[in-house]
Amino acid sequence: MTATDERLAAGTPRSRPLRALYAGNARSVMQRGWSATRSTNWLVIVSGFFEPIFYLLSLGIGFGALVGNVTTASGQTVPYAAFIAPALLATAAMNGAVYDSTWNVFFKMHFAKLYEGMLATSLGPLDVALGEILLALLRGALYALGFMLVMQALGLNLSWWALLALPAVLLIAFGFASFGMGVTSYMKTFQQMDWINFILLPMFLLSATFYPITVYPEPVQAIIRALPLWHGVELVRGLTTGQVDPGMLWHVLYFAVMIVLGLILTTRRLRALFLD
Repeated sequence: MTATDERLAAGTPRSRPLRALYAGNARSVMQRGWSATRSTNWLVIVSGFFEPIFYLLSLGIGFGALVGNVTTASGQTVPYAAFIAPALLATAAMNGAVYDSTWNVFFKMHFAKLYEGMLATSLGPLDVALGEILLALLRGALYALGFMLVMQALGLNLSWWALLALPAVLLIAFGFASFGMGVTSYMKTFQQMDWINFILLPMFLLSATFYPITVYPEPVQAIIRALPLWHGVELVRGLTTGQVDPGMLWHVLYFAVMIVLGLILTTRRLRALFLD
């Protein structure tokens, strides 16, 4: 055996596991998913776009005329519509990302058997995970962009910092999508999938979406501050109202950790289900 052969043999154990996990072609998974969604599920996408707008018009504009101004957790006084609009923006990103990374993934995994076919090719579990998560991220971004345009038209973006709300929303969608796919891999029946809505609905209602977190007792506030949507709401609300401070970096760090842990969970689950 030559020196070159010895070096190649020595590097094989390290290179094969990496190649088995990631082939660098997550884009093809995302493109395939987007083509299928655009041709069959466009009505679902449109309905998801209008849902937060209806909330904003009914509660923010209609009910907000009775409420008047609201004092945020930072002490700033803003119109009620400007208070709930960033929360609905964060929620729209969450819903768009979660739908694609849970129900769509559940169907592809248990009925279409799509991932088994993908992993039989050169694609690795990280390619599949990233492709599906990026698809969910794209949907969340479309919802967020449309809603931000509505906010701008209604004069609810109170600061130029609102320009950073879009990348913030992408971060939120990425965090929920990465965890959503990993959690869905444990689901076996439609009844188990109902637990996702059982968790999302209370989180939507309690994460300082419609009223400041200070209305809750201190023990309840501690629980709410551990929820991912609360971090997303506070991050987007700070940007759209101009209340920006270094403490907002904690919200960014929360989602960065959530993304990393979600990717690790999803990749390991796909490998365990279809390759081991």
